[in-house]
Amino acid sequence: MTLPSDYFHGLYAASADPWGFTDRWYEERKRALTLAALPERRYATAFEPGCSIGVLTEGLAARCDDLLASDVSPAALAAATTRHMGVHVRLEQRSLPQDWPDGRFDLVVLSELLYYLGDDDLRTVATRAVEAVAPGGTLLSIHWLHPVGDYPQTGDAVQQAVADAARGHLVPSVRHVEADFDLAVHVRARPGEDPRKVSVAGRDGLC
Repeated sequence: MTLPSDYFHGLYAASADPWGFTDRWYEERKRALTLAALPERRYATAFEPGCSIGVLTEGLAARCDDLLASDVSPAALAAATTRHMGVHVRLEQRSLPQDWPDGRFDLVVLSELLYYLGDDDLRTVATRAVEAVAPGGTLLSIHWLHPVGDYPQTGDAVQQAVADAARGHLVPSVRHVEADFDLAVHVRARPGEDPRKVSVAGRDGLC
């Protein structure tokens, strides 16, 4: 079963930064790796659900022209608004999967989010995320691998769900696995682009 919104309201009531995004080297390094794994220099449109207090959002904002970031927690969104990321960043309260936005995006980022979802919601969100990637666009998924008793899913399970949803639709681009987390990037081929040759070097005309 998907964790209820009250679970997250309780976390933010107890701490303004429940996961230590602003002071843990682990989080700072993981953000740097996340941003480095994005295969495009810049994205026109992007969606980041589960943005929390907006620390990763701030980094994404520097790479996007129009970024929609959402969270279920009003307290988290209030903290995110203090980061002054620019008018091109929209922060909205949304709950998944029911509030998944319409349209397609050049970038969809699923960061430390999917293991809060029950089986049906996980499959729905993974499918919608894949469908939401515009031609030439990127889907990035990164999740903690250690077990957490409260979470309905493991990091391995959610990354497999994303890979299953992407199969036949998106091309695997980056896979970086450490003891603590699993980062996976999938891209959608551009019109006329050979999916077998989709890569950063290929799109840069090097091969």
